[in-house]
Amino acid sequence: LKMKEITYLFAEGHPSAELKHGIIALVRPDLPSIFVAPDDAVFSKNLNNIEQVKARKGPIIVLTSGDGAKQLKGIANDVIEIPRAPEFATPVLTAIPLQLFAYHVAVELGCDVDKPRNLAKSVTVE
Repeated sequence: LKMKEITYLFAEGHPSAELKHGIIALVRPDLPSIFVAPDDAVFSKNLNNIEQVKARKGPIIVLTSGDGAKQLKGIANDVIEIPRAPEFATPVLTAIPLQLFAYHVAVELGCDVDKPRNLAKSVTVE
């Protein structure tokens, strides 16, 4: 969401398990895929999906932890290492670099990150 709000680029998150259900058709050499693939119980499944994108010449950026960086060497174009932590903390540890990525893309595109267009605060009270 942050990427859309401040860069005005279309970006969506998808579970890795959904890659072969249509998303793989969107892979192309000028569109990076960003994977959140901590070194956990499903790392090998994520690695397989990353290899599928690589086989289709898609640029790959991966956020990983532990031994993940070693396994991704030569596969991913860029690897961002996050600290190994309990599974419940991983979303927080990945949100920070993803927010910074969105910020820097917006700045590079010349977007005003402090005043995104067409956004309004809204509060819903039930």
